[in-house]
Amino acid sequence: MEADRIPAHPDVRTIPLQQILEALVDPVRRSIVTKLHEASDDIRCGAFDLPVSNSTATHHFRILREAGLIRQYYVGTSRMNALRRDEVDEVFPGLVDAIVTADRTFPHPAVR
Repeated sequence: MEADRIPAHPDVRTIPLQQILEALVDPVRRSIVTKLHEASDDIRCGAFDLPVSNSTATHHFRILREAGLIRQYYVGTSRMNALRRDEVDEVFPGLVDAIVTADRTFPHPAVR
């Protein structure tokens, strides 16, 4: 069943700010959020150029999903990622823009 493949997504209103900030501490996760913010469409996991192994990338996506920052779903065999910007902005106004601006201004050299 297709629904069985879709991971659980928490209600952003139940996520403490601390969890979101801890998810964004890592430069790889910030780069994922920034790329999703800049994209015109959702992005499949394999399309990200990340300086980590596939298993580590999976871990980073899971942390972002559990923090309520991204939504994941399948299109065929591809796991797609969407930034939950509107939901996050509703609870924490301006947070996503502030993180993306900071990531663009002070990019981590290992991730660029």
